[in-house]
Amino acid sequence: QVQLAESGGGLVQPGGSLRLSCAASGGLFTVTAMGWHRQAPGKQRELVAGIANGGPVNSRIAYADSVKGRFIVSRDNAKNTVDLQMNDLRPEDTAVYYCYADGHEVTPEGPRKFDSTGPGTQVTVSA
Repeated sequence: QVQLAESGGGLVQPGGSLRLSCAASGGLFTVTAMGWHRQAPGKQRELVAGIANGGPVNSRIAYADSVKGRFIVSRDNAKNTVDLQMNDLRPEDTAVYYCYADGHEVTPEGPRKFDSTGPGTQVTVSA
């Protein structure tokens, strides 16, 4: 089963920056999309940013409106990793950030789709 491991969360002052990283591992698999969700206390989980395969050359990138211009998502397809560079952080960015990935994997029972989420990493923006 494909597993995800996140790193890079922590405490930062407003206006500061953090970089989150996530790596997928576990057997034979191909990733279709990778990215980040977040969930703040008392709120629903929301998409922050993600990159989906759009064909041989193009990839589709999506950002939540609240982070456009401040966050940058990037993928290394060869390493099955996704990073989230977060700049100009605000207190409202405080949340647990979850890496996600979906695609196809090879199992003893044959190929199948997978949809995995990491355990999460806390990001706290506070003075």
